[in-house]
Amino acid sequence: MQQMNLKRFSFSRFMAIVKKEMLQIRRDPPSLVIAIMMPLFMLLLFGYAVNTDVDHISTAVWDQDKSQQSRQLIQELVNTTYYDINWNVNSYKELQDLMDQGKIRAGLVIPPDYSHSLDQKQTAKVQMLIDGSEPNAARTALSNAQLVIQYKDLVIQQSFLEKQGGLRINQPIELLPRVLYNPNMESLIFNIPALIGLIMQNVIAILTAFSLVREKERGTMEQLVVTPIRPLELIIGKLLPYVGIGIFSFSIVLATGVYWFGVPVKGSVLLLIGLSLLFLTTTLAIGMLISTISKTQLQAMQISFAFILPSVLLSGFIFPRETMPVVIQWIGGVIPLTYFLEILRGIFLKGIGLEYLWKETLILSIFAIFICTVAILKFRKKIE
Repeated sequence: MQQMNLKRFSFSRFMAIVKKEMLQIRRDPPSLVIAIMMPLFMLLLFGYAVNTDVDHISTAVWDQDKSQQSRQLIQELVNTTYYDINWNVNSYKELQDLMDQGKIRAGLVIPPDYSHSLDQKQTAKVQMLIDGSEPNAARTALSNAQLVIQYKDLVIQQSFLEKQGGLRINQPIELLPRVLYNPNMESLIFNIPALIGLIMQNVIAILTAFSLVREKERGTMEQLVVTPIRPLELIIGKLLPYVGIGIFSFSIVLATGVYWFGVPVKGSVLLLIGLSLLFLTTTLAIGMLISTISKTQLQAMQISFAFILPSVLLSGFIFPRETMPVVIQWIGGVIPLTYFLEILRGIFLKGIGLEYLWKETLILSIFAIFICTVAILKFRKKIE
């Protein structure tokens, strides 16, 4: 009889369990906020950030002709809305420097005899320099420039036929494209350096966060606190092994990217290692900060993913940041990975040095100092 009662479903017992779980959820507000608010926040954030359409490409122009025809060509490029003429330069060196600094994605070079060639019914040649380190933007810049030139060719041909009544055989304008840094516009060469930074961030931040939270869950953190060990000694002692893991992980993925995938480091390897250690320090601090906020490993995992997902999409890892709304770009600007990706792609693809990467290095250093300070202060407060 007792066994039959145990087997029979009891609605009162069921409701008691439901009530107990509801009370548990109420006692864990951070998890409740993450479960309810995070999906809405992610949808709004990614809905604006995920954009594969590339337009308003930052462009520099070296107009050596300075004629009505050259100004008309520039205006026709602007009218497509794919090009924003943000710079006017007077040499190839200025174009190269702007492209090395990441300020432009394309550069238009109009020769001094452009209008003269058109007037003489000869082929006028213009050059388009394109930053191939971001293949999607490079393909857009190249294809639309070709379309503009083809359309202008047809207009000039039609105008000639109307005026002369004859057939013009030679091509009025010829576009000479030159893709820099990644001539074949291969996505692999673009993605591998970024993957190195993303893997370092995700692995080290999660390992650090889980390790410290695990100590709190097991109660061993309290045992360490009552020993003569000072807080700073405890913090450094806990983090130092993960510095070693981070360096070892970085060495593996770097060697794999270079020797297995065939993506060479065009710049200084020593500079790459030094700035990677700076980013590693920032990532360790982020992991420690997550651990001080979290009460359980589940919370640490939730917060870690809430940090990792935006960093993947908003840092420029997949989509160009230039295509995102300004507000979303500001949000991406507070993610350290954003600047480390610029450093990685600059050293890997462009072969540039600290003279062009000083701004990203300075911002990353500020992040490292600030996050380390906040994480250490909060951690010391927890254990003292």
